[in-house]
Amino acid sequence: MAEEAERQHLFSYLEHRFGISRKHFADYLLLRKRRTWFLLRDTAFISSAVRLKPVQAGLRAFQQVGGFVKPTTRFIQTFGRFADRSRVQIDLVRLQALLRGEKIHVDLPLHNGYVILVIGKGHVLGLGLYVNGRISSQLPRKEIRDAMLS
Repeated sequence: MAEEAERQHLFSYLEHRFGISRKHFADYLLLRKRRTWFLLRDTAFISSAVRLKPVQAGLRAFQQVGGFVKPTTRFIQTFGRFADRSRVQIDLVRLQALLRGEKIHVDLPLHNGYVILVIGKGHVLGLGLYVNGRISSQLPRKEIRDAMLS
């Protein structure tokens, strides 16, 4: 289990950066394995699984990258719909530019950091990294990115 201080730090970050309230995570356990945190729904069945030795449990939610914590794509695709800030609506042309490795220019009143990339009617793609008015893709590897376009 992750320590309460880690839980507070991670969910405070989500609240501050993206406006995702920590109340959405009240029914979840947060597990830590090395530099990765997993989110697992807290149910009555958890106690019966204690005897097992799973390799991985739950949704991989965060990874420590250097001195920073990065939410995973799957986590943002699942919970990003609750975000009310640091969301960037993009069209297909901008998405294709990002997937080619290009940075796109946006004028946002934000500090540098991660932004949620949204296309169409609120479909959350994943994360971009906003630095000095430009966004670079943080979407998964090329084969996954290509599948998103088809």
